[in-house]
Amino acid sequence: MASASGNSDDDLTIPRAAINKIIKQILPNVRVANDAREMVVNCCTEFIHLVSSEANEICNRSDKKTISPEHIMQALVSLGFGSYITEVKEVLRECKTVALERRKANARLENLGIPEEELLRQQQELFAKARQQQAELAQQEWLQMQQAAQQAQLAATTANKAGSSQDEEEEEDT
Repeated sequence: MASASGNSDDDLTIPRAAINKIIKQILPNVRVANDAREMVVNCCTEFIHLVSSEANEICNRSDKKTISPEHIMQALVSLGFGSYITEVKEVLRECKTVALERRKANARLENLGIPEEELLRQQQELFAKARQQQAELAQQEWLQMQQAAQQAQLAATTANKAGSSQDEEEEEDT
């Protein structure tokens, strides 16, 4: 069976990097073989497919078009994973809290009354000002290095002249 994107169901997997991160968080001091990691990826993919298929059936029986969190929880119970419902509800609360915080942060930005284009322009001005300050600082450092080099060269020239005039006085004495 092909999906709308043209990939088969077998091509849909969880990114391995995500699974590796989860494994490291859960088992920080345990080495897991690559084939075991691959098995975990396949199990996660199959579990998600199983739960989402069951939730889709429940959704269809309810004459709904969108799978809701309640459909997922009913699917878990139907599949014998009812013991996870408490944890699922807690994760759902956390997700809603994070989503609400994001909306609040976006609303704060929107409530400033400054259009996004203006904020971007101001940001670009600040970046340009910072680049200018950095260039001026680099120019000052370069000038200081040039002055120090000139002073060192002048000191060396003066020392050479002093040494050569002393040599001339010695020659005159002889």
